[in-house]
Amino acid sequence: MNKAEFISAVAEAASSSKSDATAHVEAMINVITGTLKSGTEVAIAGFGSFKSKRREARTGRNPRTGESIQIAASNVPSFKAGKALKDALN
Repeated sequence: MNKAEFISAVAEAASSSKSDATAHVEAMINVITGTLKSGTEVAIAGFGSFKSKRREARTGRNPRTGESIQIAASNVPSFKAGKALKDALN
């Protein structure tokens, strides 16, 4: 399911217009992104939690040439599913 399909499904599930659903989905994404940028975790009970993790700098290899390259440190998003979500899938 891509973003457009997700927005259509949200609009249908909430019995609202696609433009309202688009605004809500965009707002949710922006809030989660902004919160993670500030270093704070986002926990949604029954669904899961989003957090930002620090990935340290490391040495990698170019698969084409075998040459060693330096990979810069970065922050990466992480999601851990909640119990209710896990239970719903099994």
